[in-house]
Amino acid sequence: MRHVATEPGGEELSLAERAYRAIRDRLVMLDIRPGAPINEDQLAQSLGVGRTPVREALKRLQYERLITTYPRRGTFATDVNITDLAHISEVRQELEPLAAAQAARRATAADRAALTAALRELGHVDARGYDADGLMRLDLQVHRAIYAATHNPYLEDTLVRHDNLATRIWCLFIDRLSDMAGHVEEHGPLIEAIVAGDSEKAAQLARDHVEGFERAIRAAI
Repeated sequence: MRHVATEPGGEELSLAERAYRAIRDRLVMLDIRPGAPINEDQLAQSLGVGRTPVREALKRLQYERLITTYPRRGTFATDVNITDLAHISEVRQELEPLAAAQAARRATAADRAALTAALRELGHVDARGYDADGLMRLDLQVHRAIYAATHNPYLEDTLVRHDNLATRIWCLFIDRLSDMAGHVEEHGPLIEAIVAGDSEKAAQLARDHVEGFERAIRAAI
């Protein structure tokens, strides 16, 4: 039987979407290192798809500032520049609280169930002995669930892109950061506020989280 990737709701993903998500997360988690060349054939082979879906994915990833193409040189993963942190944080400090508040107001029963499942996972962080990579993937999962619960595709798309860029900076300095688990576990009260429908508390917790992220990175530089 052919195995296909699906959305949580059961909708089958296109090959281009599957390629996009897989390559995006390799770039975000620095599995493809900053500055590394992007080889279409190797990516297509590793993902089990043709070159056309990979090319479509790379077009989107260039727009999202995760890859860059130079004439006569080729395509490369973008560098992680710490000077971008202030710009990224400036956007997130405004939009993360908005997203948290809107998620608290608009989350459906399915959204609340997904967030509650994430909350349970956060409660098991210490017991399951997550490594740094696992913590970062859980962090991404929680953020994306909150953005989806806003039911605003424009806000969700913007925040996913900026959270991806912030995560690359986080991954770059991960060896110098203390209390990674504590940072990820901060999402617990935020999720509780969203599930409870407390938009004001959710917004404040989201703002505090973004500001704490920037302070932690700057302290590690």
